[in-house]
Amino acid sequence: MSDFTDFLNPMPRVIAHRGDSKNYPENTLPAFRSAVEMDIDVIETDIHITKDGRLVIWHDPTLERNTDGKGRIEDHTLSELRQFDAGYTFSADGGKTFPFRGKGVRICTLDEALEECPDERFNIDLKTKCPQIVDEFIKVIRGHNAVHRIVGASFHLSNLRRLRKNAPDFLTSVTTAEVVPLLFRQKTHTLPRSFSRKIIFQIPRRASFIEVVTPDFVKQMHERDAVIMVWTINEEAEMRELFAMGVDSVMTDDPALVIKVAKDMGLRN
Repeated sequence: MSDFTDFLNPMPRVIAHRGDSKNYPENTLPAFRSAVEMDIDVIETDIHITKDGRLVIWHDPTLERNTDGKGRIEDHTLSELRQFDAGYTFSADGGKTFPFRGKGVRICTLDEALEECPDERFNIDLKTKCPQIVDEFIKVIRGHNAVHRIVGASFHLSNLRRLRKNAPDFLTSVTTAEVVPLLFRQKTHTLPRSFSRKIIFQIPRRASFIEVVTPDFVKQMHERDAVIMVWTINEEAEMRELFAMGVDSVMTDDPALVIKVAKDMGLRN
C-alpha cells in the first residue's frame, strides 16, 4: 500500500500508465489491482463522460481498439458500455492469444476505480471537452474524499480553467498550450523568478524536433518549485537517464521495470 500524505508528499517517482498495461487490459480494474500490488506510486488514467452523465475510465474516444464494441464512448450509456468486453483485444504475444477475452473484464467507472484502490494516488486525464465532465469530476472526487490523492489533467485548456476556478483546492497539471510558452521562456532564459501557483509538468522527453526535457530545463523548473513528470518511457536506459537528470517521475507501461530502476538508483526504499 502506498504511504503518502498528499499527492506530492512523498514525491511520486514511478507512475503506471493506465495501470499495469503490460500485463493486463489497460485502464481496467485488473490493471489497477496489479499496479497497486506492486506498490506503484501513482496510477495514470483517463476519463470520458457517457451519454447519461457517468464518468468512465477509458483512453480512446471510441471502443474499437480495446473492445468488441463500436462507436464513441460519449454516444453510449453506462449500461450499454457494460455490455462490451474490455479485455477482448489484449494480447501479450502479438495476437497469438487473447487471455482476457470472454473473462468478464468490463469498462469501469471512476467511482469504482477510487473504491477499488482507496489508498492509491491517481493522475486523471479529462478526455471529453465539455463543462459537464469537469463538474461531474469535482463531484465524484469530493464524494470519495479523494482531493488529496489526485491530480487533474487534460489536453483541453478549457477543462483545466473550469476545474481551477470551481475547485481551487484540486491540483492540476499544465497542458500543451501552457507548456509551450514556458518552454520558450526557459530556452530563452526569460522565465519569471517564481510561478504564481504550483506547476506540474506532464510532458514527453521530446516533441517533434524539440528536446523538451534537458538538464537545464530540470534545473530551471526545479528552482521554481515545479514538478517534472515524463511520459511514456518503456526502456530501462532512458528511465535511468531521466532519473539521473533529476526528473521527479517517470510514467511507463512497464511499472515493474520502472520500480526496479528507481530502487537500483536509490530513489525508493
